[in-house]
Amino acid sequence: MTYAEAGPLPEWERLRLLRAEAEFDSVKKDVRVAYALWAVVGLIGGHRFYLGDTARSIAMLFTLGGLGLWTLTDVFFLTRRVQAVNHARRAAILSRHGLIDA
Repeated sequence: MTYAEAGPLPEWERLRLLRAEAEFDSVKKDVRVAYALWAVVGLIGGHRFYLGDTARSIAMLFTLGGLGLWTLTDVFFLTRRVQAVNHARRAAILSRHGLIDA
């Protein structure tokens, strides 16, 4: 049974969900910021640092974006990567608040 099938949430559960969603709103990544970073510092992996891909960012930093190849391919996959990062962060936060199973 899902929350929608169970009817309205009890007040304490609703507050817990609101607290978790507020925490997610403070850490979620924006696609526009990622593309802006890609345009300005994409060759050295700035957009990947923003998304938390530290190892790949360092690799891009020392290889100048894989001689530009990684940087060019990132333009096509950046939106999907931001969505994946946001999905993982939201799941971790909801799990930490006990709203979903890890």
